Amino acid sequence: MFSIDRASPVPLAVQIEQQVIRLLQRGQLASGVRLPSIRHLAQRLSVSPNTVVNAYDRLVADGHVEARGTAGYFAAATGSVQTDVASLLEAGVEQDAIWLVQQANDLPPGMLQASSGALPANWLQDVAPASVLQRAFASLPGGMGSRCPPQGWMPLRERLALMLRGQGIAVDASRIMTTTGATQAIDLICRAYLKPGDAVVVEDPGYHLLAARLRESSIRIVGVPRLPDGPDLARLEQALVEHRPRLMFLQGSLHNPTGWTASPGNLHRVLSLAERHGVLIAEDDVYGHLVPGLRSSLAQMSGLAQVIYFSTFCKVLSPALRVGYVAAEPSLLKPLLRQKIMSVMSGSALMEAVIAELLAAGRVRKHLERLQARLAGARSASLRVLEDVGLRFERPAQGGMFLWGRLPDGVAVEPLVKDAWQQGILLAGGATFGSEATSSASLRFNVVYAQNVQLSRYLKERFALMERTRSSLARIAQG
Repeated sequence: MFSIDRASPVPLAVQIEQQVIRLLQRGQLASGVRLPSIRHLAQRLSVSPNTVVNAYDRLVADGHVEARGTAGYFAAATGSVQTDVASLLEAGVEQDAIWLVQQANDLPPGMLQASSGALPANWLQDVAPASVLQRAFASLPGGMGSRCPPQGWMPLRERLALMLRGQGIAVDASRIMTTTGATQAIDLICRAYLKPGDAVVVEDPGYHLLAARLRESSIRIVGVPRLPDGPDLARLEQALVEHRPRLMFLQGSLHNPTGWTASPGNLHRVLSLAERHGVLIAEDDVYGHLVPGLRSSLAQMSGLAQVIYFSTFCKVLSPALRVGYVAAEPSLLKPLLRQKIMSVMSGSALMEAVIAELLAAGRVRKHLERLQARLAGARSASLRVLEDVGLRFERPAQGGMFLWGRLPDGVAVEPLVKDAWQQGILLAGGATFGSEATSSASLRFNVVYAQNVQLSRYLKERFALMERTRSSLARIAQG
């Protein structure tokens, strides 16, 4: 049923992927049929298991195959749609930040999530086996009647403190509060520390939903260019002098959307400037879990002086376990706790107990190491594919899930992303993440999906069409 051609320029994983798709289209693989196991197919074709894993991952991402945990991989039901798309409300306007987040979570059937900010479901589905869930439930003294303290489940806060101390951030459980992901942390910081008309420094490009949240509250956004080694220090100092901001949001490790990680020297200078100008720093470390080994952070360097640090497990463990956390000095944490109580009262004792059990069992560290290795392979493959079709990378990320690619000269972002959406490909352009002119010619790519042949074929054809159009217009102008 399967064969490979080692003389072909087509990568082995793509050959396997294409053969499965052909079998599905011809009806030779009926819906629900189990595909060969990774080990069995690798042995049959004399390829590495990683080659088969890459092929199966792309098939799952495109909806051709379903991953069912330890049971294996199965041909997806053709034409089956779990959600009536017509019944879904759109919260945003096409291509804006709210719309982009909704598409990534609604998962329109057949849509290639080339610019998604999340990992594939099959990379995360085995993180919390039933035994962990059972132990977490058993740890609740009142079962389903257990209430979660507003500051967070104490066993989890103690585990988080231990984890953060391992990263060089000196905290105890009293300096930690749980949240429903990093999005809630941002919301609580805005509620506690900002009022309409206040100025806030953000990185440009930067996290798109943060900017949307600030605009909703009539906050003055002061963009500072993000460079490969951190915020542009000269522009940051200028912004602090001119606008006297109350707060700055910074993302040092595996910055979204570029994937860049700030240098320790840059972070030290940021802290010095913030102290001099009396500015509070909100440090977003959402993707820090994906950095191999030790990493530098503003929270570590400052000892949490004038720094509110926040992160989440939603991206790397499970979107079904929406648990994040904030670390700060008690004087800074107390206003956040008040806002949390007024908005949602508390979190879920069950979800927080599950995270506590995962941390206690040592599963998180092993899982993160596997994710880092898989992302490294996907990043290398995607970089080769994207550079081959003509994208340029000022400094490719050294970790995480993002690549920030600059389009060929003369290619406009907005028409491209709109056309890609019509062709079943979700792309996010530079304008979504910032307002600087230098950002508008770039796209964010998720390395897991960007290696997909559907994307490379589309971009190659689209760029070639645009080049022919420009050439024709040039000839007309000349003659």
